[in-house]
Amino acid sequence: MQEKIVIIGAGPGGLSAAMILAHRGFKVTVVEKADRVGGRNAELKVGNYSFDTGPTFLHQKFTLDEIFAETGRDSSDYMDFVKLDPMTRLTWGSGDSSLTLETTCDEEKMAAAIAETFPGNEEGYRRFMADHAPKLQAIYPVLQKPYHKLTAYLRAELVKVIPYIVTRKSVVDVLDQYFTDDRLKLAFTFQAKYLGMSPWKCPALFSILSYTEYKYGIYHIQGGLCGISKGMAKAATEEGADIRLSTFVNEVLIDPTRKDRATGVLLENGERIHADHVIMNADYAQAITTLMNGHGKSPEELRGKKYSCSAFMLYLGLDKIYEDEPHHHILFAGDYAKNVAQIQGESEVSQDASIYIRNSSVTDPNVAPPGHSQLYILVPTINCRHLEDWETTKAEYRDRILETIENRTGMKDLRQHIVAEKILTPSDWRDNYDIFMGATFNLAHTIDQMLYFRPHNRLKGYENLYLVGGGTHPGSGLPTILESGRISSNLLCEAAGQDYTRADLRPDFMA
Repeated sequence: MQEKIVIIGAGPGGLSAAMILAHRGFKVTVVEKADRVGGRNAELKVGNYSFDTGPTFLHQKFTLDEIFAETGRDSSDYMDFVKLDPMTRLTWGSGDSSLTLETTCDEEKMAAAIAETFPGNEEGYRRFMADHAPKLQAIYPVLQKPYHKLTAYLRAELVKVIPYIVTRKSVVDVLDQYFTDDRLKLAFTFQAKYLGMSPWKCPALFSILSYTEYKYGIYHIQGGLCGISKGMAKAATEEGADIRLSTFVNEVLIDPTRKDRATGVLLENGERIHADHVIMNADYAQAITTLMNGHGKSPEELRGKKYSCSAFMLYLGLDKIYEDEPHHHILFAGDYAKNVAQIQGESEVSQDASIYIRNSSVTDPNVAPPGHSQLYILVPTINCRHLEDWETTKAEYRDRILETIENRTGMKDLRQHIVAEKILTPSDWRDNYDIFMGATFNLAHTIDQMLYFRPHNRLKGYENLYLVGGGTHPGSGLPTILESGRISSNLLCEAAGQDYTRADLRPDFMA
């Protein structure tokens, strides 16, 4: 008899599991509370403008390619990839004292750009790239395996990377070995924000993030990164998965005679969906405190964990296109270290903030009406641990951010051209998107919350309840969330006695 699986949430992690497991012969039902797939990767519509809710570019594309290869598919048949070069414009300072670097994954062009902007540091860049090639080769396999048992630490591949993991060094400490200019170090540390962490606190292991970006590049998907979830949902449906939208889950059903076994889910409308295995793709802390009907953990216990930052978001529809502005632009705070320290302190909103701007209309004609464009603006900020009153302050904060953008970019008349707008504050992430404490990047990636010490892919204490998403191993960020779906799928198959062949495209990318 075909075993039944119910997946709570149609985010990228849930959809990767749905694709894989449906292809392997399971009867898969995905229940999603929203009216569209994607979760934080969903399309967000503001008037006639289409935005990505969360992720705005794809790095480590080969992981997505592998997920499609698991089902015998090619990801390029489901989405239109555009490799960006230059990748991102980085700006320090303002006015006459401003300094700009255009980043690229072309090693020679990047070395030349560094030599021009930060003379003498180009050889450090070459050493960084050379040293991190074997580091990624060693670490990548480790991030593809589960850590629900302590014996996982005895694997040969993990022993090789112990020096990278068991260290007090931070990402900034690693960069100190290669670069002399603190501003240039930020070009190789801002990627820690993908984890919602400070580069001064982020474990040294994660210097591979910037290496992966500079080695393999970053991609836009025409129509938006939400196309990833749309493409995965299409593939999952082709494999026979049933994706039910606007379907609310009240609780995970637990066998009353066996507390270690889930039996399905109870929907808000009273319907029970029975299953042999349950996968949760909801925000981990939110789900474990609200969906387990007394079998989970209390909010007080979960607040004792360490969490990522949140994000203040502006989604702007414009009646013009800023053709001379880059696709991606980061404006670093005047005092970046203070900005990050305030965010990590979780109690003070930075007035001198770093700002990320995506102007994808210069690449993508599909996200705005002809002659119009849209801007996605993200400002990393504190989560909701100390209950900042964003409703009172958001209008003033919005104006401060837009004024900074007008002063530090070529968009001098930005506010005159806004015709559609949406704001999301950390409180909105918490209240409207069910993200615990509004921590948009989930649990922090500290040493004591990684690998075995992160919520397990097969939830501890249960034999058939699995987690996918940023709150479990390997962590936050699109590629790792996709990988979590594959790890949990493999664990489930092993428990069910289902054979599988794992797709591995690494030799093509890490030779």
